[in-house]
Amino acid sequence: MNKIILFLLLFGISNEQIISQSKVSETFNLMPWPKDIKENYGKFVIDSDISISIHPETNGRVHNAAINFLRRLTTRTGVFLNEGFPVSNKKGSIQINFQNVSQLSIETDESYTLEIKDADISITAKTDVGAIRGLETLLQLTQNTSNDYFFPGVTINDAPRFVWRGLMIDVSRHFQPVGVLKRNLEAMAAVKMNVFHWHLTDDQGWRVESNVFPKLHEEASDGLYYTQEQIKDVVAYANNLGIRVIPEFDVPGHATAILTAYPELGSKDGYRYSIERFSGVFDPTLNPTKDMTYEFLARLFAEMTPLFPDAYFHIGGDENEGKHWDENKDIQAFKKQHHLKTNHDLQTYFNIKLEKILNNLGKKMMGWDEIMTPNMPTTTVIHSWRGKNEGLEEGGSLIAAAKKGYQTVLSNGYYIDRMEPVENHYAVDPIGDVKLTELERARILGGEATMWSELVTPLTIDSRIWPRTAAIAERFWSPKAVKDVVNMKKRMKHVSFTLEELGLTHIKNRAVILRSMTNNQDIASLVTLSKICEPLKIYARNEGGVEYKTFSPFTLFAEACVVDAEDGASFNSAVNNYIKDANSETTNLVLSYLKTWAKNHDRFEALEKNPKINPLEKLSENLSATAVLLESAVENKSFSKADAIKVKASLYVLSQPFVDVEVVILEGLKALTTHFESLYKLN
Repeated sequence: MNKIILFLLLFGISNEQIISQSKVSETFNLMPWPKDIKENYGKFVIDSDISISIHPETNGRVHNAAINFLRRLTTRTGVFLNEGFPVSNKKGSIQINFQNVSQLSIETDESYTLEIKDADISITAKTDVGAIRGLETLLQLTQNTSNDYFFPGVTINDAPRFVWRGLMIDVSRHFQPVGVLKRNLEAMAAVKMNVFHWHLTDDQGWRVESNVFPKLHEEASDGLYYTQEQIKDVVAYANNLGIRVIPEFDVPGHATAILTAYPELGSKDGYRYSIERFSGVFDPTLNPTKDMTYEFLARLFAEMTPLFPDAYFHIGGDENEGKHWDENKDIQAFKKQHHLKTNHDLQTYFNIKLEKILNNLGKKMMGWDEIMTPNMPTTTVIHSWRGKNEGLEEGGSLIAAAKKGYQTVLSNGYYIDRMEPVENHYAVDPIGDVKLTELERARILGGEATMWSELVTPLTIDSRIWPRTAAIAERFWSPKAVKDVVNMKKRMKHVSFTLEELGLTHIKNRAVILRSMTNNQDIASLVTLSKICEPLKIYARNEGGVEYKTFSPFTLFAEACVVDAEDGASFNSAVNNYIKDANSETTNLVLSYLKTWAKNHDRFEALEKNPKINPLEKLSENLSATAVLLESAVENKSFSKADAIKVKASLYVLSQPFVDVEVVILEGLKALTTHFESLYKLN
């Protein structure tokens, strides 16, 4: 009986916590969601007397974060501060206490406790990194009434679920200036990400100044590269935000840029290497049988590794199909001599030598999951891009890697360049429901979102990363049980808006692109169209990698459209609610969309046309034609067979891709059409 009573008590407490947590998540727009949060019903009013004290007093990360916090807080609130900088020799109204300054690593403790009361706020952490994570949470708690801004009374105990919460940015396919990187680092810190994976080389360009092998940046970069001082600056900037920088130098494949500068390292004699302008997987590959290849890499990495203090160093190792190896008689003879049966065996031979080079330089080698072969040392880190459990025979498995003794990081499911809906990424858990030992679990370090840049430029990259990556950051930080998609989208919308204060362009650059397309005419009609269209998904936009080249225009309508188009899911949901119950509220919501679209083509037609907007004519015309007929059906309660035929003809046109985008309100439009056909017995 006592056991039953205890169970019921525990069950009641658990249910109470779930209900309370659900209520709190509706109240606050925190992202990532903290490990534990409780309301204490206090209210700290933000006024001109707010001040921050830091113990111990330093000029390091926490001091800089506090100054940045005050600047962003005044931006949000409009409050004029009396002091404006962290105070010395007295307690501030916001008190930050931490124990140690962290040398960033996977061992860094990022936990913190935040307590907000009426009179003061305290942030307590074991490290300075934990303290700055707490400051970000505090800033996200900013709220207001009509009379004041305030921080609500809460007590938060927080810590990340995974130690590796990364974003990879590819700067080879399209070069990203330092300013782009810094604003994205700021955004990463705002959502508590802690690893910037910098993909610096590929077939389309080498992006780092080399004093040892200067032809790399002189002949293989189009003049678009980072000086070593810029590299140090970005690394220091990231470090100040509590973000580690992991460089990637992709070898032995994806090596066209390297071989453009130093063709003698290639696997095909007499081959004319030149920087690749298209996207895809290409044949040029380093020759793993030449001593000079390893001498080159040893000298190169000896120059590069001091630029990146972190212990981890990524060598790529992916997508080497070995065509040039197969065509080289000397390489085939080498394989026989060394009893290497396959190209995988030969690449393992190469990787083992590379691992020794990096180990001698004090680095831990990391590579994409193709490098996991039976002879690969378990000191290597496996970066899984092909799946958690798939491809076991190829070694393409996060779980298999952990079970075999490798540290591992997941990117499969987090390829944000595939332009998939945010809920797809949010549903992916780095571990899932797999049963692991404690040691195996510890080897799964976390995950990375990957921003491959075949189709992004500095103008558009922010809109391809954010705000979806905030949801991915939550998957890496928050408890596994935090997975309510509706609530996540509500919070993500708010966080997306607040990220603009960091200089991100993911919202405002739509208008920049559309003004360019229209030669600075009224862009309202194109904005309306962009709200119902999304870029084609999963590489359908650039199938085979041959439609777009490095210098193709990335200032067209598809660039103004984003994943999770703002009127897409909301309209489809509004239609479903209307069909279930056509009351005044659901009816008016559906009509508001239809009326906007019905009138939109007139505004589009008023534009002075040019070749950039002409292809949108059919999209605009058929959207309005459909909306006019469906609006009439809703308002006049009539829908003829002729109307149905016209709507279906327009819907067929709208179902076809337009200038690399797809219309995402088709589900709702088709459902309305079917509903009226049934309602008025047209079948």
